[in-house]
Amino acid sequence: MQLCDFDAGLDRPLFLIAGPCVIESEQLALDTAGKLKEMTQRLGIPFIYKSSFDKANRSSGRSYRGPGLDAGLRILDTVRREINVPVLTDVHEDTPLAEVAAVVDVLQTPAFLCRQTNFIQNVARQNKPVNIKKGQFLAPWDMRNVVEKARATGNEQIMVCERGVSFGYNNLVSDMRALAVMRETGAPVVFDATHSAQLPGGQGDASGGQREFVPVLARAAVAAGIAGLFMETHPDPDRALSDGPNAWPLDRMEALLITLKALDDTVKRLGFIESAR
Repeated sequence: MQLCDFDAGLDRPLFLIAGPCVIESEQLALDTAGKLKEMTQRLGIPFIYKSSFDKANRSSGRSYRGPGLDAGLRILDTVRREINVPVLTDVHEDTPLAEVAAVVDVLQTPAFLCRQTNFIQNVARQNKPVNIKKGQFLAPWDMRNVVEKARATGNEQIMVCERGVSFGYNNLVSDMRALAVMRETGAPVVFDATHSAQLPGGQGDASGGQREFVPVLARAAVAAGIAGLFMETHPDPDRALSDGPNAWPLDRMEALLITLKALDDTVKRLGFIESAR
């Protein structure tokens, strides 16, 4: 699949979607995007910057949601132009999709909304690449139906993203078999290494997280075989305004990416035995 200015797929090098969970300020966005671009260029990893102008699915109504549509799109457009990187953001059911699609390169649908047929198809109709997060409540084989709904609009630029499945209360687990199952959709598979380490609602009025397991899950997913990796990162995760407990520190990102690129190169060199028919 053609994604922004590179090819994405199981037979192509790993790409990275990364950035702070939510837009906090223009300067933070520019600084983070600039540093991520520098390290991914050094490593030869295709990169898409990610940040949300509105997080509509926060645990509490008191939680910070972002700067809003107008300010958020202005900041994303500034990052896109000044840092010269493609950008991705979340959209929701009440988002003016055409307005967002005019600014960003990739649209992302939240996990909780993956079963909403009208929403998925309205997003796909913007004729932009779409990263569809798999719901925490959904079996991986059920993503076939979601992808079919999206492709029914004529948009073939569809990705599927694994972010863990609910396992009891306030906990997620990642089944690496799901990555192979979702390949059967024919869409590039992305693994969300940071939300998979989230503890949804685990702090009562906010989600917790187990940041220490981000590298563990990321290494496992890359070894299993994926097209792309999604990771939220922040210069100071303990002060992040959203999803700090499961965000990976920006100053430790390059060291992790070096390992992940080496793993990706190794597992893709000879292909995947289970894919042979």
